[in-house]
Amino acid sequence: MGTSIKARFSKGLLKPLENLNLKEGEEVTLTIVSSPAPSHPDWLERTAGGWVGLIDAEELKRKIYESRLLATRPESHL
Repeated sequence: MGTSIKARFSKGLLKPLENLNLKEGEEVTLTIVSSPAPSHPDWLERTAGGWVGLIDAEELKRKIYESRLLATRPESHL
């Protein structure tokens, strides 16, 4: 017979979060499957600093401002 329950690992011990329905001294085999970490409600805080060291922020800003100076619309003739 097999069953799945949730447990929390704390201070070196697995603590069941549900009733196990086991007899005292009964041996079991454990299969550990990690649950994904709960998603953080503030995605902005979670991703802060993700680009550090990957790009030169000052160069990126210069390129953005330069690209705004380019005319992409055809001139209108009145």
